[in-house]
Amino acid sequence: MTYRSILSLKSLPVVCGLLAALMLAGCSKDASDTSATTTPATEAAANNGPKATTPKPRDQEYEWMSVAEWHERFQDDVKIAKEGNVGLLFVGDSITQGWPSPLWENSFGAYNPANFGIGGDHTGNVLWRLQNTDLSNLHPKVIVLLIGVNNFFHNNDQPEDVFQGVKAVVDLLRIEFPDAKILLNGILPHKENADDPMRQMIIETNQKILTLGDHTHIYYRDYGSLFLAEDGSIPKELMPDSLHPAEPGYVIWADAMLPQIQVWMEE
Repeated sequence: MTYRSILSLKSLPVVCGLLAALMLAGCSKDASDTSATTTPATEAAANNGPKATTPKPRDQEYEWMSVAEWHERFQDDVKIAKEGNVGLLFVGDSITQGWPSPLWENSFGAYNPANFGIGGDHTGNVLWRLQNTDLSNLHPKVIVLLIGVNNFFHNNDQPEDVFQGVKAVVDLLRIEFPDAKILLNGILPHKENADDPMRQMIIETNQKILTLGDHTHIYYRDYGSLFLAEDGSIPKELMPDSLHPAEPGYVIWADAMLPQIQVWMEE
């Protein structure tokens, strides 16, 4: 047997070992790549999650607010958050956005209030806004939250869906502002007549939302009955469209909330 043949035989285990190592490394890389790859199917699944609990910016154009205007309002809130110096923070949709300026200032102006309400928002929109705002300079003592009614007609959500969305917003607020008191409002009545099916859906949803109150950081309050006549209907002078308060409705809401807000702000 020649020296070259002996050398080849001696080298065979080394070569085999190198080949095996390369094959194993290749298999490991393939497995790693496969697990890290996001497929169109997984992306679609993420995008098709429950709207109530999936953070998402506004993507629907409305006659009363374009997507561009929605983003402008969001950027206004981002600037307010960056500046800080907010003692009382309101979070919500058009009902929160719509506070009449003089009443807002007279009722809450002493507490450096900020209004993070944007018309048409459902819980998923609010989640997105909060998650995409630097909140580190905000240290509110009190947060007033009213959200959920838009989930019914923008998302076609059911009471359990709306509850889960409200819960997600409350959970996020607790994480971001652990020392704040949250005045969690029940969803206000919608639709003029007491026997409208929407009224029952809101009642059912509020029965779920009230379970979020812990009487330590989260305080649930349902002011809906203050907006109703004796027969259960919604007076036009309080809510002309049976959804958004007119100024007399905001006066009722302010008078109902203010005593508790004052106590917390002075603690």
